[in-house]
Amino acid sequence: MNPIDRRSLIGPTLSLFASTSTLVCCALPALLITIGAGAVMAGLTAAVPGVMWLSANKGPLFIASGVLLSASAFMQWRARNAPCPADPEQAAACNALRALSRRILIGSSSLYATGVFFAYLWPVIYL
Repeated sequence: MNPIDRRSLIGPTLSLFASTSTLVCCALPALLITIGAGAVMAGLTAAVPGVMWLSANKGPLFIASGVLLSASAFMQWRARNAPCPADPEQAAACNALRALSRRILIGSSSLYATGVFFAYLWPVIYL
């Protein structure tokens, strides 16, 4: 795989990390509390203090994650009809990389939607 191929994974990978942080900030604590594992949540916040920082700054975190996801989706949409190399081996790698990028983007969007649900919708529904 040459460096040009790897660059096409930067956007989806950044969006994956950003959406995972929204999941850790909001969905994981809500899930642990809901299933009665408050002690686990207390232990998690003691062991990983960054979880509390993420929860305290969830607004900017969701905005940044949404921007990264949108940028990644736009870059992937823009490159959807870009030609792959004529060499059959490189064309297969190009198509496999596009499929991988698409799966990462879909997974990232699912994680982001789960985080949005638990951070903003669940409190409204639950209360």
